[in-house]
Amino acid sequence: MNKGTVLVSGASIAGPAVAFWLRRYGFEVTVVEKAAALRGGGYPIDVRGTALEVVRRMGILPQLREAHIDSQRLTFLDAEGGEVASVHPQTVVGGVDGSDVEVRRGDLAEILYGITRDDVEYVFNDSIDALAEHKSGVEVTFRSGVRREFDLVLGADGLHSRTRELVFGPERQYHRYLGYCFAGFTMPNEFGLAQEGVLWSSPGRGAALYAVKGSDDVHGFLVVARPEPPYDAFRDPQAQRALVAAAFADDAWEIPAMVAAMHEAGDLFFDTVSQIHLPRWSSGRVALVGDAAYAPSFLTGQGSSIALVGAYMLARSLATERDHTAAFAAYESETRGFVELNQAQVGVGEAALFPVTAEALAKRNSRLRGLTTMPPESGRPAHTALTLPEPIAEVQRA
Repeated sequence: MNKGTVLVSGASIAGPAVAFWLRRYGFEVTVVEKAAALRGGGYPIDVRGTALEVVRRMGILPQLREAHIDSQRLTFLDAEGGEVASVHPQTVVGGVDGSDVEVRRGDLAEILYGITRDDVEYVFNDSIDALAEHKSGVEVTFRSGVRREFDLVLGADGLHSRTRELVFGPERQYHRYLGYCFAGFTMPNEFGLAQEGVLWSSPGRGAALYAVKGSDDVHGFLVVARPEPPYDAFRDPQAQRALVAAAFADDAWEIPAMVAAMHEAGDLFFDTVSQIHLPRWSSGRVALVGDAAYAPSFLTGQGSSIALVGAYMLARSLATERDHTAAFAAYESETRGFVELNQAQVGVGEAALFPVTAEALAKRNSRLRGLTTMPPESGRPAHTALTLPEPIAEVQRA
């Protein structure tokens, strides 16, 4: 196909990654991001399995290794704060020590931005408001009122994608709620933690403190099991805080301090633990990538890795297929199996990290006590279930 103009919505992980590959293949790329600037820091994410080959081909694996936070221990506690088990984090998430990379989400985003900002147009503090597709392109109306024409539009704007809503309709029909909501925030590390995580559990509730290398703060997480998503709280931070505080009102350990820190936090992030399942990932000249198309939930530990792989596969298809229709079809047919296998690593109410019943919690604790403190030698097969196609230079373009 003739190279053309592409608008990418979202500047977190999938957006800059697909922009990198598209620019390499000769497309003119614009990335629009609703935030006023890149969001730095953030919770730890993992790059593993097939995604490691993606970042190696991008040339950023050395930078990621340098940013690696190298968590050493994950300690599980009971409701009274007593230790249940202490294991290597990779034992729980199914990773490979010495191969997988764990970095702060913001560090990965900044690295991706750094390798694209000179060749890609970034527009911050704006977002897509409307899309009007016609025979030769898409007219995009932005929230700022600006109107521009693009050949293609790619939605990489996350779990609650505006692009997906405009093209495929309301989120609820594609949203698979896994039975939990959570609040994430940072707080001072007054617990003596270093390169480790601590996870407290009671039936239907969980709390985690995660200390990363090079930070004086810890990441706090409060997770609550609920039969239905708290839709009324999504756009109301005070309601979010009240919901979480009420769930943990009678708990001890460090829970009162965490709830107090949540109330004061300026970086509170609240959401459901959910997945996105779409019957197709594209429509006309618009396609989705990353969480916007197939969010796996943080319980799989695969969100960023799947986004990186999806970005590679989408851009490669656009560079090699005869037109966008064939490219979007190839992208989906070649990637969907990998995505769905990783999404299937966790089901509704099955989160081993946060059991809902006392019986399930007891079984989980029993399994944990049987785990080795040594990291596993091999990862989960799902993480490497897709073998990347050969580099584009070795492909005969259609």
